[in-house]
Amino acid sequence: YEITVRDWSSDVCSSDLPQLDFGTFVLSMSSSALVHLGDVPEPESGRIVKNIPAAKQTIDILCMLESKTRGNLTDQESRLLRDMLFELRMKYVQHTD
Repeated sequence: YEITVRDWSSDVCSSDLPQLDFGTFVLSMSSSALVHLGDVPEPESGRIVKNIPAAKQTIDILCMLESKTRGNLTDQESRLLRDMLFELRMKYVQHTD
């Protein structure tokens, strides 16, 4: 069975999930980093579990995304990514100091 892009997108888009755009993606990745830092409980269990290496990796992915998308984002997208990276980096330093 071959899945075409159209089949995939119609299945995914018809769900009750929020619309995925760049801002939603950045916020999702940032939320994951906050969970790994132990600032936010895990959504599934409600427990606080720190995983500093996973937090660093998530922050590094956002840094790579910032580098690779430079000049291709709207002002709002660029500002969101820059501001989230600043906040996450500050929190990371607090947790590793």
